[in-house]
Amino acid sequence: MQQSDKQLGEFTPQDVEVFSKETLFKGFFKMVKYRFRHKLFEGGWSQPIEREMFERGHAAAMLPYDPVKDEVVIIEQIRVGALEHESPWQMEIVAGIIDRDETAESVVKREAQEEAGLEVGKVEKVTSYYPSSGGCSEKLDVYVGEISTEGAGGVHGLDYEGEDIRVHVLSRQEAYHWVTSGKFENGASIIALQWLQLNYQELQEKWQK
Repeated sequence: MQQSDKQLGEFTPQDVEVFSKETLFKGFFKMVKYRFRHKLFEGGWSQPIEREMFERGHAAAMLPYDPVKDEVVIIEQIRVGALEHESPWQMEIVAGIIDRDETAESVVKREAQEEAGLEVGKVEKVTSYYPSSGGCSEKLDVYVGEISTEGAGGVHGLDYEGEDIRVHVLSRQEAYHWVTSGKFENGASIIALQWLQLNYQELQEKWQK
């Protein structure tokens, strides 16, 4: 007779034993190699496992949304991960890495200014998730932020970071069509726009009180 999930309980970090952690490469990002074992669902322990992991840390992303005009801001920039693919220039929402002395909300507000020239008011948390936990440590907090699209547009970004970012202002409906038609290839952007499509009326009421 199989045990239920409740009877089996949930694993915790104490159910993993790390034997070693070795830095293989350290540049703009870092690559490490873990050697570990973990408890098994049917009891006992796994054999020692070796895995390489790409360390990216904690990041935050935000979909800028004008609740009055029902419009969003999307940014476009070249991405090294897509250089040899069909679309090296990717459509995304604003995002950045969270440093030790920062909060996720302060990061998305700063990035909105640097990447799109936007001032952000209220923010709404959507979710937190691991984009690729099979080989990358990055965890991403996703938000929708209140902005005005009045005067939004142009090219932005920090020269010393090699940024060349074009701003697009779209209706919510058009942006969601970009999701359903496959124009977006960025997970955080798809998640944020799907969430907005489901919750925009409630968000408009909440922000315009």
